Amino acid sequence: MSLAITENYVDVPDGVEAKLEGKRVTIKGKEGSITKDFWHTPLNMELQDRTFRLWTESSRKRERSLVNTIAAHIRNMIKGVEEGFTSRLKLVYVHFPITVRVEKKRVSVQNFVGERNPRFAKIIGDTGVKFEGDDIIVKGIDIEAVSQTAANIQQATKIRRKDLRKFIDGVYVYVKE
Repeated sequence: MSLAITENYVDVPDGVEAKLEGKRVTIKGKEGSITKDFWHTPLNMELQDRTFRLWTESSRKRERSLVNTIAAHIRNMIKGVEEGFTSRLKLVYVHFPITVRVEKKRVSVQNFVGERNPRFAKIIGDTGVKFEGDDIIVKGIDIEAVSQTAANIQQATKIRRKDLRKFIDGVYVYVKE
């Protein structure tokens, strides 16, 4: 039986510092620092001369595909500490104007479809939320935290038990950068 090695390389650009301790990857750049632990992966990882090498000697499809998945995670970490990630959400309302506020680690949506009680959405990690008119801008260096925070805000204003073609009120993600 032959041994199939699947490998992938991720280059670390200048101005970005990378560190590997076991399977814990730390990336530092001008925007900040991200650490992720890939302890659950049955992959081999090493950092040589500013290049991550990820490989597996398994012939199983799951492990072979995991090589590219972890490489994509590391690339997103590098992009996050260099540029950051942004999601833009739009407030859409027909009759009742929606009021949105940040309270500690959550977003409060008030007067949604005339409801008296506010709806809340959790802010994940060190993600920043700010407002520009009818737009909500979610920024951060971790793509997973930014995307989950934007999804939490959108899900908080989900309308149930009504015709969605008529009741279009809500907060919707319209740009991911």
